[in-house]
Amino acid sequence: MQTLVLKSGRDRSVINRHPWIFSGAVKQLPQANNGDIVQVMDNQNNLLGYGFYSEHSQITCRMFEFTQTPITINDSYWMNKVVSAYQYRKKVIDMEQTSIYRLLHAEGDFFSGVIVDVYDKVAVVQLLIRGTERIQHAIFEALRAIGIVYIYVKTKSSTQRLEEVATPSGWVGNACPMPVRAIENGIAILVDVEKGQKTGFFIDQRENRRLVGLYAKGKKVLNTFSYSGGFSLQALYHEAALVHSVDSSKEAIEMCDANIAANFTSAPHQSFVADCFDYLNQTTVDYDIMVLDPPAFAKNARSVPNASRGYKNLNYVAFQKIKPGGFIFTFSCSQHIDRDLFRKIVFSAAADAKREVRIVQQLTQPEDHPINIFHPEGEYLKGLLLHVS
Repeated sequence: MQTLVLKSGRDRSVINRHPWIFSGAVKQLPQANNGDIVQVMDNQNNLLGYGFYSEHSQITCRMFEFTQTPITINDSYWMNKVVSAYQYRKKVIDMEQTSIYRLLHAEGDFFSGVIVDVYDKVAVVQLLIRGTERIQHAIFEALRAIGIVYIYVKTKSSTQRLEEVATPSGWVGNACPMPVRAIENGIAILVDVEKGQKTGFFIDQRENRRLVGLYAKGKKVLNTFSYSGGFSLQALYHEAALVHSVDSSKEAIEMCDANIAANFTSAPHQSFVADCFDYLNQTTVDYDIMVLDPPAFAKNARSVPNASRGYKNLNYVAFQKIKPGGFIFTFSCSQHIDRDLFRKIVFSAAADAKREVRIVQQLTQPEDHPINIFHPEGEYLKGLLLHVS
């Protein structure tokens, strides 16, 4: 095994167990290929742990094991990581009521470079770096060992370009007919893992959807950027008086309508294929609850100013339109918009709208998206439940 040597014996990021090693911290690069597993040493030849080497990435090494004692890294090692993650999920998720969950959350599960989402007996795998691509068969075997029947690899074009991941999207072995039928908090969800956004569904909003349901009884609810209708389903399940779902994608609205039909013989629901900003500006409905869950406006650090304006405009219009005494659930899933900045953006929109606004609850990602305390970048979803007078 090749060795990567750090410049300093007291590199604070590694001592503090941050899993990313940037090129500026490296004294000696390993004689290794992209994706090779390397041992990481300080400049006094002390072992610090093991990681995946990235030859051309800004992140030279992604550590998956911090240890001062040499260990054997083989298929059994990866099996133990996957099984450990699965055992954790069984502790925090009621799997009789929910068969949709994130099984591996990269650094949040001490397994940099891989995400696995589960939809009943189907696992969708995202191999984010060359290192996890090279051990993919060990990952697949571990998934089968915990009861997964179908495996779908979903590869982003940006991952192929930036991280040199060559595995195309597709089924590993037998294909599962689409859509997959799974359940979330007792509600049936139809998921197309082949054509759907992300891995097919936005799993990270599960508990926030449940919370919307708890507020929805007898209320008029607007679900913007609704995708396949997760928030709408919870509102209807909890006897909302009226639910409107809005998304610019015709395919998303068709899946939303299919999800409604799969759960209710009749429901006070109407869907609209429309730009959500235009819909908000034009609507005359006095909604009691609005859900603002847009896609990530900030894809990188350079786009933060424009993204901030987008979030502000969205929240400003919602503040203008919401019924007095109503509630707004507002979110950002942009990793480059941190919690404090998002709160300042929403504050600015409230001030310009001249409404009295109170924070009822601060919202985040659920238990199956754990945040490695040494890797704060893993906290990407932030939200606010607001009461507007």
